[in-house]
Amino acid sequence: MISVDANAKINLTLDILGKRDDGYHEVSMVMQEISLHDTLHLEEIPAGIELEISGSDLPADESNLCYRAARLVKDTCNLKAGVRIRLEKRIPVAAGLAGGSTDAAAVFKGMNDLFSLNITEEKLCDLGAELGSDIPFCILGGTMLATGRGELLKRLPDFAGVNVVLAKPRVGVSTAWAYKTYDAGYTGRHPDNEAMIKAIEQGDVSGVSNLLCNVLEGVTIKEHVIINTYKQVMLKAGALCSMMSGSGPTVFSIAPDETVAEAVAAQIKGIDAGAAVFTAKTVGRNRG
Repeated sequence: MISVDANAKINLTLDILGKRDDGYHEVSMVMQEISLHDTLHLEEIPAGIELEISGSDLPADESNLCYRAARLVKDTCNLKAGVRIRLEKRIPVAAGLAGGSTDAAAVFKGMNDLFSLNITEEKLCDLGAELGSDIPFCILGGTMLATGRGELLKRLPDFAGVNVVLAKPRVGVSTAWAYKTYDAGYTGRHPDNEAMIKAIEQGDVSGVSNLLCNVLEGVTIKEHVIINTYKQVMLKAGALCSMMSGSGPTVFSIAPDETVAEAVAAQIKGIDAGAAVFTAKTVGRNRG
């Protein structure tokens, strides 16, 4: 048996450049791995795919991304042996944190190691892109500029060890809904990815905080005003910034230190006892 941690992600920026001929959206976004994670345990069995999930009521059937990732590896490698996967779920579902994608990425990496398949990282990313645009990032981790539909990745310097607070209200957001609603018209601010990359290169936490921008935030806030409430509470509690991640509804903030991060988390819990609240740190390529 082997165990793999599957780290969540946040978006430091998210820009949509237009609709593609293949139905996807052309994006440009800076993605950051964080320490909030699920854990997957994989072991060889004689045949088939078995999936068990704790901590969530997600279906453990062929619709699950973990199951689909395992089947794709078996089919691609003509692997006769089977795999049992036990998923310990901590990352909230439908939260804008790539929870499903990172679990699938962990299956790709875990099966590669478990069965000594020697699949290159590049090939793992190609396989991941067949199932989801965020999976290649989750395989590689760290800090990345993602373009195309999210699968074209450029490594940026690590922006590791920064304190973040995450809060997900008791609602879920469909990524497809968010993008479709955005297409109805957006006239707000767009990210300055070049400036964001420079701030990351300089390790400028304040600069990164000032440059956070997500074009989907306004779309989702109109439907779920609690997101804006979280943002304001975080700032008043001492956070350097606050923004929605991905298509939401999770809001994250950057805190100057762990003490402030704990205070921000406590304030969110104080106004919404049903919120899923976490403190975490940004993670580098070496997972540190």
